[in-house]
Amino acid sequence: MNIDALLNELYSYSMHGIKLGLENIKTLCNELGNPQDNYKVIHIAGTNGKGSTSTTIETILLEAGYKVGKYTSPHILKFNERIRVNGRDISDEEIVKYYEKIKNIIAKAEIKPTFFEVTTAMMFQFFSDQKVDYVILETGMGGRFDATNICKSEVCVITNVSLDHTEYLGDSIYKIAKEKAGIIRDCPKVIVADNNSDFLKAISEEKATIINVLEKYRDAKFKLNFDNFTTNIEIGKSKFDFSLFGDYQFKNFLTAYEVLKELGIDDATISSGCKKVVWQCRCELYCKSPLTLLDGAHNVDGMRELCKIISKNFKPEDVVIITSILKDKDVTHMVELMKTISKHIIFTSLADNPRGTTGEVIIEQLSDKSGCFVENDITKAYSMAKELNKKLIILCGSFYTLSRFKEEMNEKKK
Repeated sequence: MNIDALLNELYSYSMHGIKLGLENIKTLCNELGNPQDNYKVIHIAGTNGKGSTSTTIETILLEAGYKVGKYTSPHILKFNERIRVNGRDISDEEIVKYYEKIKNIIAKAEIKPTFFEVTTAMMFQFFSDQKVDYVILETGMGGRFDATNICKSEVCVITNVSLDHTEYLGDSIYKIAKEKAGIIRDCPKVIVADNNSDFLKAISEEKATIINVLEKYRDAKFKLNFDNFTTNIEIGKSKFDFSLFGDYQFKNFLTAYEVLKELGIDDATISSGCKKVVWQCRCELYCKSPLTLLDGAHNVDGMRELCKIISKNFKPEDVVIITSILKDKDVTHMVELMKTISKHIIFTSLADNPRGTTGEVIIEQLSDKSGCFVENDITKAYSMAKELNKKLIILCGSFYTLSRFKEEMNEKKK
């Protein structure tokens, strides 16, 4: 089976929908011999910040000389990005090998797993065969019944909680935090970066020591460097030039820093490693002429953080935004936030995505359409933005939007 046909078959498991539960993944891993028990796991849940925190920990553990696996979602350009060892994406040949193995178990066990359950089982076995020291494991959704939640963790992280995926996880911060806190189980410590009282109440009901980095490092400082788009951080006498940019990256760095200190990593290694962190589409500097940033702000909290950063150095009349927002998000509120930092917003299309929509549908939801335009072709939208001749172009609203942009711009370059 070639890789394109295989991935189409793998994606077809998405038709089984989202099923929160551990029965299928336990069946798959039992048949594999429980590979998830063969390495140390750092388990990360949260509404925002999982990817940046995971990648920071990964890069610095590599800097310390460990062999490291990382499991994240969604991918930006290729499925392979979800499963990495020592900074290398799983190869097409390896995807074929591990999918075929899981597919045979599915037929034998007569179960109907979801896409995420299949890929999680593939990942557990791949990392075991690669004999990694550490696995940095992101939950897909929630925690308690997430397919990743069948391993014993060295450290658990819950970055924060906001109202997202409410149809599956609950309609309040407390309820959602309670679901995410399910990853703690027998883990002795949980690291958090959120002061919300309902969030902390839910976490405190688990049997684990809570380390809140916002309290522990309350005297830490940061400054955004708009010259090279890095975040300069001071913790006591130690200084770190963090390659990821943004107010929220300060919190993500503190979270990763605390995990690394728990694992015995010294400040010198953290300092050298944090300069090398690369994470796509998180205030990513796409190009300098014209100045273009890509940011995966895909919900209200993410958009609020993006706006906080941009407003520090740019006026609304100097910024143009290109966006498409998934229809299950709070479109009106997100656009209201965008309008605080930009006088020009171009809505583009994600109509071929089951959760996506067109620019026309988005703009019809707005009571104030001033400064709003529609161009459903994303490369034409970028050309339109450049013609406006502003100081900054931002692409945001969904990782699918950013993925489409990168794919089509890469094709254009070819």
